[in-house]
Amino acid sequence: MRRKTFAVDIDGTITENGGGRIHLGALNSLRHMKKLGHNVILVSGRSSVEAYLLGVFGGLDSIGVGENGGCITYGTSEHHLIGNKQECIDALTLIRSKIDNVKEKPVFPRMTEVVLERTFDVTEAQKITQQSSMNVVIADSQYAIHINSAGIDKTTGFKQVMKKLDIRSEDVIAIGDSETDVPLFNLAGFSIAVGNAFDEVKSHANMVTSAHAGDGVIEALDKIAPNISEL
Repeated sequence: MRRKTFAVDIDGTITENGGGRIHLGALNSLRHMKKLGHNVILVSGRSSVEAYLLGVFGGLDSIGVGENGGCITYGTSEHHLIGNKQECIDALTLIRSKIDNVKEKPVFPRMTEVVLERTFDVTEAQKITQQSSMNVVIADSQYAIHINSAGIDKTTGFKQVMKKLDIRSEDVIAIGDSETDVPLFNLAGFSIAVGNAFDEVKSHANMVTSAHAGDGVIEALDKIAPNISEL
C-alpha cells in the first residue's frame, strides 16, 4: 500500500455544519485512514496546540500545524515558531486607527498571529497594510480574520512537517473549505473541498463534495477509499 498523508483543516471542514463542534463521524473516518497506515495531520487556523491535542485525543497524528502555517507543535513542550507576532500586532494597531469595529476574537493564545472577529471589510484592511508596506498578510478563514507574517500560509508549516517525515507532495491529500486552504490544495497531489466552501476555493480542488463540512469529509473519504493508492 502506498501511504498517503492527509492535511486536514478543522473549522468548517471537520466540524458540524454551521457550528464549531467537532463532527465525530468525520473524526472517526479520519481515524480509520490512520488505522489503515496513512498519516492524518491537522493543518488549521486555530493554534497549533489545539490542532496537536485534537490529533492526540482524536487518534490521528500527534503533530499540529496551526496559526495558518505559522507554528508547529510536535509535543507538549516542542513548538516551532515561523511567524513574527509583533509584525501582526503592529498591523492591528494601524488597522484599528483607520477602521471601526475591529475586535480581537477570544481564542486559544496565539504565538505567531493575531485573530480577529469577522466584523469589518478584509479588503479594506488589506489595502491599508499594503499601502503602509507592512510585512503581513490578512485572510478570512470563514471562522475568523487572521493577520500573519508575510510569506506565511498553511504550506509554510506543513512543508516543514513534510521534510521531517519525508513526505512527497504527490502523496498529500488536502481537505478544506476556505481561502486559507488553497495553498495546500495547490501543493497536494489530490485536494478535496467540502460543499460549504466558496466557489473560488472549489475551483482549486480535484474533488468537491455535495455534503457540507464534516458530512462532506465522510462523503469524500468513502469515495476515495477503494482507490486511494492510485490518487
